[in-house]
Amino acid sequence: MTEWLHIAGWQAALLFATGLTAGFVDTLAGGGGLLTLPVLLSICPDPKIALGTNKLQSTFGSSSATFHFARAGALSFSECRRACLLAFLGSLIGTLLVQQFDSHRLKQLVPVLLFAVALFVWFRPQLGDRDIHPRLSRVKFDFIFAFGIGLYDGFLGPGTGTFLALAFMLGLGFNLAKATANTKALNWASNVASLIVFLLAQKVWFAAGLTMGAGQWLGAWLGSHMVITRGTKFIRPVFLTMVMLITLKMIYDTWLK
Repeated sequence: MTEWLHIAGWQAALLFATGLTAGFVDTLAGGGGLLTLPVLLSICPDPKIALGTNKLQSTFGSSSATFHFARAGALSFSECRRACLLAFLGSLIGTLLVQQFDSHRLKQLVPVLLFAVALFVWFRPQLGDRDIHPRLSRVKFDFIFAFGIGLYDGFLGPGTGTFLALAFMLGLGFNLAKATANTKALNWASNVASLIVFLLAQKVWFAAGLTMGAGQWLGAWLGSHMVITRGTKFIRPVFLTMVMLITLKMIYDTWLK
């Protein structure tokens, strides 16, 4: 495993730049994995190590965004503590389950769901503009959506941020900026859970993950600043764009390859 402690200079530059861009985009709308995972797979001969390294670097981004949202008052840890714990447990279970079951059927279904989300948001231009009356209690939301989407994140992953943001808007009535902030907190919890499994399996390239993670931290800080200062009108087009890109990528991977 000593080879996974080293990194070439050109790889460091590529990984940092990718992490910076992905951290910014992912904080705004999710989908950072569309950038990071292909780069890691291109320079890492072991796909499982690429996946584990991706979890390491993405944990830096979600940690940075969560910290800066909380410091700016856009996120309350006291309100999302239980949700984070349930997302952690769900992701941990999902990461263990994916090693036992074939996820191909679910992969085929996800792009359909993502496309439906994109259409729903497109034809509801007022969705997320402001807080509305919640449809669910916080307890029900946490056990259904925080745990359930955390389970999905550990089992498969693509579109997790999209599903969480929509759940916060529809279930708890959050505006899009507040939903984005809370989504990153739950992303952080689910990322940590999956990362623990990969660490125990010794499937992490530390040099690459930490280098990309440094870029993620900075990119997520910039992204969280844009969410706080520019609000929903800035996030919405980025959100829709990333949902469609994730959808197209999954259609290609699961239906056309």
